[in-house]
Amino acid sequence: MSDAPSGGEPKRSMLERLSALLLRAPEDREQLLSLLRTSHERELLDAEALSMIEGVLQVAELAARDIMVPRSQMVVIDIAEPMSQLLPHVIRTAHSRFPVVEGELDNVIGILHAKDLLRLYAEHPPPLRELMRAAVFIPESKRLNVLLRDFRADRHHIAIVVDEYGGVAGLITIEDVLEQIVGDIEDEFDFDEQADHILPAEPGEHGPRFRVRAAAEIDSFNRSFGTRFPHEDFDTIGGLVTEHFGRVPRRGDAAVLDGLRFEVLRADARQVHLLMVERLTPAGQADGTRPMAG
Repeated sequence: MSDAPSGGEPKRSMLERLSALLLRAPEDREQLLSLLRTSHERELLDAEALSMIEGVLQVAELAARDIMVPRSQMVVIDIAEPMSQLLPHVIRTAHSRFPVVEGELDNVIGILHAKDLLRLYAEHPPPLRELMRAAVFIPESKRLNVLLRDFRADRHHIAIVVDEYGGVAGLITIEDVLEQIVGDIEDEFDFDEQADHILPAEPGEHGPRFRVRAAAEIDSFNRSFGTRFPHEDFDTIGGLVTEHFGRVPRRGDAAVLDGLRFEVLRADARQVHLLMVERLTPAGQADGTRPMAG
């Protein structure tokens, strides 16, 4: 029995239709993304699949410095800390892995897995040095796609990010990289408190940059950046940015509002999750792009 429709032309599978769409070989990344988004509009790809493909492409362009946990937010263990204080600290923070330092933050000597400590502590407290695993150090410029490959090959889950002088700039986990592809994953470094919605990042070309959760309240954002974005129609900075685009922004989308550049670091098909914010002009000096009226 034929599966051809009444018109006589065989019905093509979704894979065949998508292949036909991509037969026009894209010449660059933007053309490839345009074709993929067209395939979504034609219902050849669902929104989640498109979001993941965009994430894969973006991972090849981002570096460790773009998504790392900055040194100011790192939770570490000092090798000199007494065991009697160490266990309550591990339990209280509920992290699974801890950089171990000796004397100062720039001297990371290993990684402690909480499960190793808890499994052996009940029997008899072993020296902390015997429980440590080797720390992996990577430069700030390391590309995320290369880092993900190394994480998988070496079976590591955490790396210490160092600057050009060898100082500790932050840390990054395999979950941080995967979140760029699949969206938010609950882990020990997710923001929990309102105070953590705006965190300093490495300086950019024009000055300081900040990682801002889209859930940050506009009032709080205005106080931090000296802006006067209206809050009558939107509660969060993510809602304000989404309104500017007229759609849910995608990873890599950027806009300038009231002298601030907003770049989408993490988003899915439904909403924005994380933004990189950088000031392009002095506070209070508009650059021609006005914030939306309230």
